[in-house]
Amino acid sequence: MKTKLLKRFTITFLFSIPIFVFGQSIHLGSAADYALFTTDGAINNNGNSQISGNVGTDNGTNSGFGNINGQLYEANYMTGVCTTDLLGAYQELNDAVPTSSPSSSLGNGQTLMSGVYAISSSATLNGELTFDANGDTNAVFIVQINGSLSTTANSSVKLINGAQACHVFWKVEGLVDLTAGTFMRGNIVANNSPINLHTNVQIEGRALSIAGTITIERAFVNIPIGCGNLMLTGPEAPDLGAMVCYNLFTAKGSMTNTGATKLTGDVGTNDGVTSGFDPLLVTGEIHANPDVSTSDCTADLLIVDTYLNTLNADVLLMHPVDFGKNLVLTPRTYVLNDVTLLTDTLYFDATGNQNAVFVIKIFGSLETIAHSKVILLNGAQAKNIYWEVNGTVTMNDFSEFAGILVSNNGTINLKKGVVINGKVFTTNGDFTTDSIQVTMATNCGHLGLSEQIKEDVVQIYPNPFTNEIHIQLATSTNEVHELKIYTILGEEIIHSVLENSNTTIVTTDFPTGVYFYQVTNNNQVVQSGKLVSKR
Repeated sequence: MKTKLLKRFTITFLFSIPIFVFGQSIHLGSAADYALFTTDGAINNNGNSQISGNVGTDNGTNSGFGNINGQLYEANYMTGVCTTDLLGAYQELNDAVPTSSPSSSLGNGQTLMSGVYAISSSATLNGELTFDANGDTNAVFIVQINGSLSTTANSSVKLINGAQACHVFWKVEGLVDLTAGTFMRGNIVANNSPINLHTNVQIEGRALSIAGTITIERAFVNIPIGCGNLMLTGPEAPDLGAMVCYNLFTAKGSMTNTGATKLTGDVGTNDGVTSGFDPLLVTGEIHANPDVSTSDCTADLLIVDTYLNTLNADVLLMHPVDFGKNLVLTPRTYVLNDVTLLTDTLYFDATGNQNAVFVIKIFGSLETIAHSKVILLNGAQAKNIYWEVNGTVTMNDFSEFAGILVSNNGTINLKKGVVINGKVFTTNGDFTTDSIQVTMATNCGHLGLSEQIKEDVVQIYPNPFTNEIHIQLATSTNEVHELKIYTILGEEIIHSVLENSNTTIVTTDFPTGVYFYQVTNNNQVVQSGKLVSKR
């Protein structure tokens, strides 16, 4: 009897001991949104560091940062929440029961399987250390260091067989000092100690400190993907409508080219003259003068311009004159609130999602320096990158650009040798080009009004119209059809019952512009399209 009671007591006692369950990662909470964070202390950057993720301190300042792919926070509600979550994560790491006690000299070709590794003193990473998940993408690795952590130059952490940086944790009870060229993977949590990231240190993970300053110098820190984090998709893309046919367009102004410009797609203006383009170098239509197609494009351009301008921003890029410099952007909506200069190289990283959408909103002019580049990574596509520029656009010689750019009331100047994988529009401004290349395919089929208005229900003519329009029912029927006409802002100005096979509507009061119509039968839309007033 006593033996049975003893066994029951032993089992109960064992189950009451805190045990870390592999496959269940540490809960970072809001700290997961930060690439760099300290509960108490300053975060200082020197040089052109690349950060993807938030940077914050709950008691201190952030200094020396250029544009980062995230937000900068100082002693506010957000940092207070992060402090609470980080302290909770530290406690989980501290409570994890060790499964092994390796030497304080890590690396040198060493491979570790999932587990909790306790080192009773300071530790050094030298050469290459490998974490092997053995095919389990949920495998968790925890390294508990009861002292400082340092690395030798160019040391690295490698992940194999499904191991993920988001499931690797370094709990350090002392200074973290990563020497130049170190490639670290995992989440570093330093307790009551500073973190130093020297030149060209790369971290796929996070550097988080409890009561310690963080100092970085031309380092690269990127929050890891995976571990249940939602993949960024960006905002919803606008419907380009008739804009899809055009790669260069101004709604109001001249369109002038010099030199041998090679263009895939249409080019034109809705209020001016298009000149200087060689038909042999243009795969598409050259709209020498305004026509129905250019009116159609103008209407859709105004809608897209409004949509992009009203999108809420996810990230404020605070240094518009230093836009670029190897900055990596992920699928989000970004805003720059001043004149913007695109320097050096800018990257768009879709993180493997080919449908991811990027929007860059600029409240000021945009200029690219000569030979600057926009580069697409990990499935990013130019057709899913949208630039909304509230000002002029100047692309200097041999710039390489990607995306669909809309200028709101700004002139466009694309200089010699510019290469564009995309489209460029302006709502109002002269447009000049000089020996450029535009390579984005249109897959357009020319969506002119004459093709949109089919003979299945009604014919509406003339279109464009001046003083009147005629509506002819394509087939005789006893069913009642109704015609509604709207302004571009959605205001209903005509509601007419089509009682006869032919109906005439006087349009002398219609100002010049684009209008939308709908034909309904039993409250169901059976036909719709656009009408253009040319008074």
